Amino acid sequence: MTRVAAIDCGTNSIRLLVADAHPETGELTDLDRRMTIVRLGQGVDRTGRLAPEALERTFAACREYAAVIKEHGAERLRFVATSASRDAENRDEFVRGVLDILGVEPEVITGDQEAAFSFTGATKELTGRDDLAKPYLVVDIGGGSTEFVVGDDRVRAARSVDVGCVRMTERHLVVDGAVTDPPTEEQVAAMRADIEAALDLAERTVPLHEARTLVGLAGSVTTVSAIAQDLPEYDSARIHHSVVSRDRVREITERLLHSTHAERAAVPSMHPGRVDVIGAGALVLLSIMDRIGAEEVVVSEHDILDGIGWSLA
Repeated sequence: MTRVAAIDCGTNSIRLLVADAHPETGELTDLDRRMTIVRLGQGVDRTGRLAPEALERTFAACREYAAVIKEHGAERLRFVATSASRDAENRDEFVRGVLDILGVEPEVITGDQEAAFSFTGATKELTGRDDLAKPYLVVDIGGGSTEFVVGDDRVRAARSVDVGCVRMTERHLVVDGAVTDPPTEEQVAAMRADIEAALDLAERTVPLHEARTLVGLAGSVTTVSAIAQDLPEYDSARIHHSVVSRDRVREITERLLHSTHAERAAVPSMHPGRVDVIGAGALVLLSIMDRIGAEEVVVSEHDILDGIGWSLA
């Protein structure tokens, strides 16, 4: 048995998993799983650079995680960085900071690598379930990008496209430095057109319509599930492997896109760091479901972070 630590640093959040990996079975037993909203991708779509305050928020989270990793005595650590740090001109500054704090260099992975990790993390424990038809379409809706992966026991095709909840919000919903509250119909239409163009791009590589089960990952999807269940607080156990219908996703998306910041913030299961970007994330999910005709989405709390953990097992 090996104690491993996996860190996934995305555009909106940075997450840590410390787990015991069982090499013979490939199973992971969670010891610590946590998430911090750091908004590393703040302004990257506009400036091409990681903002100093975004880097400092991320480094502060890294220092906290370093203490947790040391406390649990993890033997192996892998730090994976995704969309925002791929796009930034000054990503060397980010790499140096992480190396100084954690002693490992962040792997700025490609979209295809990100997709493979997400698929493994999301589907490993679905093996043997008769109620979920294959192939799966795994969609990981991040802050800066969305990964599409079709596969059964392994990845058949994957594509990463630059639509995520933070990127779409900053590109379409921010005026004079503030998020429009609520967005105008014109803003939503422009955002929807951008998402549709990205889906066209994804379909060139990934046979989206061949999928028989849609599996949705990451904070936008899990938050939609929490809202759909009217949870009094965010509850991972009730969200993991929950199923949300397309009609319910449409209803929630419309509500989020027509609500004010205060109304979204008042949702009991809403993380404060998602209040401004959840509408865009929900719209990405709904657009995918409409495109492939999926009547429901299976929601998974296990994703790229677990895939990174499996790689260390």
